[in-house]
Amino acid sequence: MQSLLGFLKGLGASRLMAMVAVTAALIGFFAFVIMRVTTPQMTTLFTDLSLEDSSAITKDLERQAIPYELRNDGAVIMVPKDKVTRLRMKLAEGGLPKGGGVGYEIFDKSDALGTTSFVQNINHLRALEGELARTIRAIDRIQAARVHLVLPERPLFSRETPEPSASIVVRVRGTLEPQQIRAIRHLVASAVSGLKPQRVSIVDEAGQLLADGAGGDTDSAVGDDRRTAYEKRMRNEVEAIVSSVVGAGRARVQLSADFDYNKVTQTSDKFDPEGRVLRSSQTREESSATAENNGQVTVNNELPGNQRQDTATPARDQSKKTEETNNYEISHTTKTEVTEAGRVNRISVAVLVDGSYSKNEKGEMVYQERGKAELERIATLVRSAIGFDQKRGDQVEVVNLKFAEAPAVAPLAEPTGLLGMLQFTKDDVMYVIELGVMMLLSLVVLFMVIRPLVKRILASEEVPSLTGAGSAPALTDGSAQADGAGGQSLVPGTNATAQLIDVAQVQGQVHAQSVHRVGELAERNPNETASIVRQWLTEPAA
Repeated sequence: MQSLLGFLKGLGASRLMAMVAVTAALIGFFAFVIMRVTTPQMTTLFTDLSLEDSSAITKDLERQAIPYELRNDGAVIMVPKDKVTRLRMKLAEGGLPKGGGVGYEIFDKSDALGTTSFVQNINHLRALEGELARTIRAIDRIQAARVHLVLPERPLFSRETPEPSASIVVRVRGTLEPQQIRAIRHLVASAVSGLKPQRVSIVDEAGQLLADGAGGDTDSAVGDDRRTAYEKRMRNEVEAIVSSVVGAGRARVQLSADFDYNKVTQTSDKFDPEGRVLRSSQTREESSATAENNGQVTVNNELPGNQRQDTATPARDQSKKTEETNNYEISHTTKTEVTEAGRVNRISVAVLVDGSYSKNEKGEMVYQERGKAELERIATLVRSAIGFDQKRGDQVEVVNLKFAEAPAVAPLAEPTGLLGMLQFTKDDVMYVIELGVMMLLSLVVLFMVIRPLVKRILASEEVPSLTGAGSAPALTDGSAQADGAGGQSLVPGTNATAQLIDVAQVQGQVHAQSVHRVGELAERNPNETASIVRQWLTEPAA
């Protein structure tokens, strides 16, 4: 300890402060490196979080004492990579994240006894909008969605009920396809009572109108989808039946269907003259008789109800008339035909089949074309599968051609053993690179900064250069002699300045050693030292 204390005293205050500063810098630097290396690798837990969800998730993480980082103003939360899966399941169990909207959970903690009907209706509307927004966000390419529903009440003394409507604002990645837009409209319309798909409008985050909510384009827009679905279904059926004959992967089928989307209403009347039916019949009979009056025409004879005096006069003329009227109904047929849109006008099918392969005498695979009879049988199967109708102009072509051979791709051999264990992911490679950079920086700081500082601290202080005439021995013919105590001689040199510097360094070392030895002797023999000093004081000055 005395030696250590003596060494520290010999260094001086400036050197001690420099050593303390270097030691503190080393400790801080290596502490930073160790903490950076030992810090767990962080990965994304959730992105695009609302402030409510971010606050709830951070509270839960703090309760579990799990470190986390917030980025992008709280929209992104980072957690240790080894805990991300368990945390997602744990938070999902608690219903987090909620997606920034309020769903039916709004009724979980509400007090129904002290709530008015107006508040209940508003809560129901908010819950319905929140649930629809969550469902829409589950669709691919949609990052966020907000739904506004208008559910008008029927006014008093009104026979007509206003139709509900809806408006949706979505934030998407890329562009939504037409079928996705129609799917969103039908999804919302099916979830709200009385809402029609035509009354749903959709707008993206750029303000572009995706669906206008006032037109009736729903029926007209399904035409292409119907034709595409029909062609796909028929093509799969034809390819399945042909592949079962020629082999899997040896048949290619292309099918095109021409659809008629015009809606036709036709009414026809047909009359059948042979199919008569008696509707009504009327018969009328008349009879009359004329008597002999001897040519006398009197007023009495012409009066109605006249009582003739001569009743025995025989009748001279009698007549009888019968009239019959029959009304018949002719058979009448009225026929009304309504042909819906989407009729198939024509189907065209092209089938390409590969030939057969067999081994020759050398064991090589030889290609053979299929016969016409076999191709005709395949064409017959295709006609039956598509419902071939020659009157509407259907076409079926079956052609046999050799398929082009695909270039052989050698399977990638998966490394096994030690190589299989050394497979690294992208995260592992980045982590190793980060460690290498930190180690390189540590070496640079150690050798370029710390090592020169330590050497400068531990090095002896140089003695100032000699400027006086009597401070150094006289140099004659380019040579000099050191102090006798040193016992060393300087080698003559060509440069006198360099020789003076060397002499000053040697003398400084000798003086320093002498002073150090005298100090050690004074410490070991304090009484003798004090007597010598008294003797020097009593001696007269020379």
